[in-house]
Amino acid sequence: MSEPRDPAPSTSSLARALPGATREVEQFVASGGWDQSPQLFALVPTVALLARRPELSGQVDGAAPLTPVAQDAFPEGELDEALAGIEWPEGVAGCALAQEIVVLPPGAQEGADPEQARRPAAARPDRQEGRLVAAVLREGVGACVLRIRGGPGGQDAPEQIIEHAELAPNLLRALLATLS
Repeated sequence: MSEPRDPAPSTSSLARALPGATREVEQFVASGGWDQSPQLFALVPTVALLARRPELSGQVDGAAPLTPVAQDAFPEGELDEALAGIEWPEGVAGCALAQEIVVLPPGAQEGADPEQARRPAAARPDRQEGRLVAAVLREGVGACVLRIRGGPGGQDAPEQIIEHAELAPNLLRALLATLS
């Protein structure tokens, strides 16, 4: 299995469209507010989707190379175990997972005493809550969007959006494995 990578200028139109599709998934999930369960999306080439389902032409942006398709409820349990049981059909070009996470500031574990380092991230006062969307294509290209809930513990500050393919390399690898 290859490592997920950033889209390069010479990559396919689907690879160039992946960051936009990832943002679209994040915006869709954000419209439902916070405190949601993980959500899984198939990323389907729009042309192929409309060829199979022409009745969707009024609901799907025909100019977008990729269309996110929400899946049934994500299986309960550990994330790695749930992902290990997922396989996508050939018509699916990629997939995306949206999940809420706890984010610690850079270097939060450095110099911490062993007792504090073992404390769960959710119990730390310097934590922030966020929503991570990680997406990957069969060709190994990945993209991530992270929305940080405002302020420590999610209060009294504007939300922040961070986009970078390397935000969740382990999750991208796990998603890529569902496509092989």
